[in-house]
Amino acid sequence: MRIILFIFIFYIVAGVSLAGQSRAEMEELRKKNLQEIEYVDRMLKTTATQKNENLNELRVIGKKLNLREKLINEYGEEISLLEYRISLNRLATEMLEQDLNNLKREYANSIVSAYKATKGTPAVAFILSSSDFNQGYKRLKYIQQVARYRRNETETIETIYVELQGTKERLELDRKNINDLKNKEVRQKQILSEEQNRKERLVTTLSRKEKQLKQELEEKKRIARQIEKEIERLIEEERKKSEVTPMSNEMKVIGESFGENRGRLPWPVDRGIITSHFGLQPHPVLKNVTEDNIGIEITSSGATQARSVFKGEVVRVFAISGANMAVIVRHGKYLTVYQNLINVKVKAGDIISLGQVLGDVFPDNANGGKSVLKFMIYEEKKKLNPEVWLLKK
Repeated sequence: MRIILFIFIFYIVAGVSLAGQSRAEMEELRKKNLQEIEYVDRMLKTTATQKNENLNELRVIGKKLNLREKLINEYGEEISLLEYRISLNRLATEMLEQDLNNLKREYANSIVSAYKATKGTPAVAFILSSSDFNQGYKRLKYIQQVARYRRNETETIETIYVELQGTKERLELDRKNINDLKNKEVRQKQILSEEQNRKERLVTTLSRKEKQLKQELEEKKRIARQIEKEIERLIEEERKKSEVTPMSNEMKVIGESFGENRGRLPWPVDRGIITSHFGLQPHPVLKNVTEDNIGIEITSSGATQARSVFKGEVVRVFAISGANMAVIVRHGKYLTVYQNLINVKVKAGDIISLGQVLGDVFPDNANGGKSVLKFMIYEEKKKLNPEVWLLKK
């Protein structure tokens, strides 16, 4: 039974150590990625007939390219996983076949040896022909031992045969799966090439609008300055207020709880993609130009509502010329900012709960009805990267 034990251990080790990630987990990741690509596809189709040529469209296409590249990498990882498993199954097949042949040979030899030992005499006659009781007893034990050995060998041969057939079936299934994955990988690479060409054409078109792009960049800086001035004004007002009325214990607890939820905050919209990242980022079109983003931009398809990412108190609702409304919510020493809203549903002083609707994100009908929420997080005056605070999708 040592052979069976070895095979069992071999398969356990092989099954557990497959690249630290099971194929089921890989398939789940790929499924989520495909759903995200389909969502971005629908977003782009709404603007296809309008022939939109703007930075948001470029960023959406860029996001789609990133998702497509991630999908191709996932296909590659799964193919590598299957190739590794195929090599293990091939080795196991060879070992099982060798063990099976050895067992069959040993079994045949044992029959021949037993036949020679008894000189072909039937078992009963072999025992009865003994010269005395002791010899008869020894012959009985010998025959029992041979019978037990044959029984064990037969069971071992059957077990190994069943395992061998199962291994061959797994091997064949993995070969079919790897061919299917390779075909899908090739198709995704073709689509990626087409999408890269589309992005390059849009970059070329937008590069001819340098003056307009620089104006948009200045407008973005103006809006950022206004938000930061509003936060500075707010903090100064609250500083003076705290000299008379310190921050409540409840608000301090909310702040501590907010800080403990870094990386676990829900998204401020039900669904969307990040199309502009925090901090210094290279301009997608203008060469040698960077933009310093005080937050992130989340683009959604169609009508979208902005929701509070944590319980807190609304401390500011204000208009920004040419950029709709903004809402600032305090969570202890932290602030969250939601900008580009219309139909605001809260007012300063409101105590709000996690997930409460703050207003509608402005739908840009000239851009296929896409909604772009500008979302920021501050620790007092210090700008924080919202991406590391939000729950990863």
